[in-house]
Amino acid sequence: MSARAFRSRRTTLAVPGSNPRFLQKARDVPADEVFLDLEDAVAPSAKAGSRQLVADALKEGGWGAKVRAVRVNGTSTGWAYRDVVEVVERAGECLDAVVLPKVSGPRDITWLDLLLGQVELATGLPPGRIAIEAQIEDAAGLASADDIAAASPRLEALVFGPADFMASLGMRSLTVGAQPGGYTGGDAFHYAHMRILVAARANGLQAIDGPYAAIQDVAGLQRNAASVAAVGYDGKWVVHPIQVDVVNREFSPGQAEYDRAEVLLEASDYYSGRGLGAAMLDGEMIDEASRKMAMVAAARGRAAGLSRTTRFEPPVPG
Repeated sequence: MSARAFRSRRTTLAVPGSNPRFLQKARDVPADEVFLDLEDAVAPSAKAGSRQLVADALKEGGWGAKVRAVRVNGTSTGWAYRDVVEVVERAGECLDAVVLPKVSGPRDITWLDLLLGQVELATGLPPGRIAIEAQIEDAAGLASADDIAAASPRLEALVFGPADFMASLGMRSLTVGAQPGGYTGGDAFHYAHMRILVAARANGLQAIDGPYAAIQDVAGLQRNAASVAAVGYDGKWVVHPIQVDVVNREFSPGQAEYDRAEVLLEASDYYSGRGLGAAMLDGEMIDEASRKMAMVAAARGRAAGLSRTTRFEPPVPG
């Protein structure tokens, strides 16, 4: 997995880029990431003006340790080019990632990668620093998930977009993220979730689930988040601040898991420094694969504010 993949994204809060009040309030929400939205949450007549609002909000700071992202419009629209150019030119030094929606194939990612590189070069920004998150939202995108995931070294995450995906397949539901009414076969999103997860992991990326739009249905949100966390997803989008704590809990490790991850990382460093690629820790074999899993759990624990209660004790020479 790439170094980018360890930035915690247990919760990603969607914030309308056209609403100054929401942009201000989002700074105090305990989400790991915020994306300032120029796409679905902004009316066509407000898109051009929202670019300046978003750039100003980024430059004003106050985001703490949050991952700062902007969702631009899709490549098939007339807004995407100016979204990228204006926001990155004005506030690129304050931007961590660009979320590209409605990604149907690798050429969408290639386009954004090239454009970001040109703007970085023109403005003196470090080349390649701004990451890309690809939102897969339709049948074509899901079918091309492997190619999308391998399209750019800037890619940091694949994101499942349930609303457009449901429309693309003709699912009988009007509630974003909820199971279609009358479906009795289990989880209607299982294949999509696993397809995206495998493509992400095969290319060292994070996998992020889309939102659950029924804001007052806390139990439904909890079930939804717990299910994708159990299969290996790194986090989930939220559409309202009241959803953040519920989702953060589902994607946070327990104390024992966090302690084990930190000890395993220390042990891995200790043994690799002595030329050992694999070693024993408390009767369990650990190697590079173990270290990668531990890095993910440790990053989540740190984001959750957990403190270590144990340390690695090197073996006594004998």
